[in-house]
Amino acid sequence: MILGEIFERNAALFGDQAAVHFDDDTITHARLLTRAYRLANALLCFGLRRQDRIAILAQNCVETLELIVAAGLTGLTCVGLNYRLSAREQVHILQDSAPSVLLYEAQYAERIQEICANLTTLPVLICIGTPPKTSSRDHTDYELLLDQAAATRPALVAQEQDTIFLVYTSGTTGQPKGVMHSQRTQLEQTKSCSNLFAANPQDCALLVMPFYHLGAVSIYLSYAWAGAAVAVHRAFDANNVLTALTQRPITAAHLAPIMIQTLLDAPKELLNQPNRLHTVIYSSAPMPVPLLKRAIQQFGQIFMQVYGMTESMLGTCLYKHQHTLEGTPREIKRLASAGQPYFGCQIVLRKEDGSPCGTNEVGEITILSDATMQGYWNNSIATHQTLRDGWCYTGDMGYFDENNFLFLVDRKKDMIISGGENIYSREVEEALLTHAAVFETAVVGVPDEKWGESVMAFVVCRGARPTPFELVEHCRSQIASYKKPKYLTFIDALPRVASTNKVDKKTLRTQALCCFATTKVSGSDQD
Repeated sequence: MILGEIFERNAALFGDQAAVHFDDDTITHARLLTRAYRLANALLCFGLRRQDRIAILAQNCVETLELIVAAGLTGLTCVGLNYRLSAREQVHILQDSAPSVLLYEAQYAERIQEICANLTTLPVLICIGTPPKTSSRDHTDYELLLDQAAATRPALVAQEQDTIFLVYTSGTTGQPKGVMHSQRTQLEQTKSCSNLFAANPQDCALLVMPFYHLGAVSIYLSYAWAGAAVAVHRAFDANNVLTALTQRPITAAHLAPIMIQTLLDAPKELLNQPNRLHTVIYSSAPMPVPLLKRAIQQFGQIFMQVYGMTESMLGTCLYKHQHTLEGTPREIKRLASAGQPYFGCQIVLRKEDGSPCGTNEVGEITILSDATMQGYWNNSIATHQTLRDGWCYTGDMGYFDENNFLFLVDRKKDMIISGGENIYSREVEEALLTHAAVFETAVVGVPDEKWGESVMAFVVCRGARPTPFELVEHCRSQIASYKKPKYLTFIDALPRVASTNKVDKKTLRTQALCCFATTKVSGSDQD
C-alpha cells in the first residue's frame, strides 16, 4: 500500500464530507484528491521522476497538504522548509536536498530571490499566491498551473520503499540533518497513531504545529487514515484557537506543552466557552506536572502524551485514563512519565557499554520499530551512529519503573555531572516549577573548578519575582541539596527551537557562559 491510496479511499467513501477547514473555506475529500491529481500531473510535466524532491516554503496551508497527497501517489519526496530559518540556513537545506521544484508563498518572494542568488542549481519556482512582478527568474502561478493540468490519476505510481518525507532536524548540535522516511515507515506510523487516537470519520483534528515538522504531518495523516477532517491554522494563536474550538467541529487537537500553558493563561471569557474536545495530544517536550494538573482541571481528563523522535517516530503513550489526579502515589507519579511502549515499539534502555539497564536505572533510550527512519540524507556517518542493528539510539536518557512506565530525565548531552554525581535537568526544572511564581524554567550545566559542573537555572516568572535565594531554598525542599541551582538568572522568555518549540538549550548554554559568574546565589554551594 502507498500513502496516496488513503486519499483515494476517502474520496470514494466520504467524498462530500469535509477533509480540511482552512480560513473560511472547507475542502471536501473529493476536491482535495482532484487538486492533488492536478498538482501531481503538473509537476510531472516538468520532467520529474520518482524520488525527485519538491521543497515548499510556506506557513501552514492547504497547498502543503495537496503536495503530501501528490507525493503519496507518485513517489516524489516532500521537503518542508522552515520559514523561521535564516536565508543561510535555508540555502544549506536546499543545497543538501537539491530539489527539482520549490513551491513558496508569495509573502516569501524577497527571501526566494535571496536564496536563489546563493544556490548552485536553481529549481523550478512555483508561487502560491500572486507571483512577484519584478524578478530575474520565471515564477509559475500555482493556481494557474493546476487549472491547466489533468484531473486524472497520474501515470507515475509510488512504491513502498520510496522516500516521501525528507525532514530536516533542528540542528541544535550542528548542521541540520535530513531524516528520510519511506512510504512504508510513514504508513506504519499513520496506522499506529490513528488506532492510538481512536480516530473516526466524525472527528476533526486541530493542526497548529508547523507542517515542516513531522509531528503535525503525522497527526494529519493519522486522522486522514480514518476519513476524518482537520482544521488547519497557519500558526498558533491562543485566541484564535479558543475561538475555533467554539465555531468549528473540532474534537481533537495536537499541542505542545507551551501552547497548552498559553491557552490556560488566556482570558477566562474565551477559555471557558463550551467546546467538543475529547482528545488533546501533547508531544515535542514533556509537560511539567504542575501545568498538566492545571490543564486537566480546566479541560478534563482528555490528555494523552506521545513520545518519539523524528528519527524513530512513535515510541510510548500515556493514555487518557493514566492522567489521573487521584490514586496511589505510584499512579500520581506517572503523570511525570512518557507512558508505556506502544504496540510494535520495542524500547531498551542501555548503559554506556550497550548492555540493558535494570528497573529504575537511567540509560539511553533505544527504539526498534517498523516506523524507524531510513537514515540521514547524504550522511552515512550520522546514520551509522544513530541506527545500530536496526535500533535507533535517541540520545534521550530515561528509566523504566516496575510497570514499564518510561520517565525521561534529560538529553544525553544535557546531563550535568557535578562532583561525580549525575544531575538531570528535568528533575531540577520540575522542582522549580512547583513554586507558584515560576512560569517557565530551563536548567543547564556550567563549568565549575571544584565540582566539574554546576547547575544554572534560567527562570521566567509570572507576577512578582521571588528572590533567587528563595527559589534555591524551595528547590532544597523538593530535591537533594546537591542538585539545587548554584546560579540563577531571570529572563523574560526562554529561547525556543523554531522547528519544534522545544527550549533551545544550546543558546542558553552560550548565554550561561557569559553571565554565570555574576548570577551565583548566596548560600548555594554544593553540600
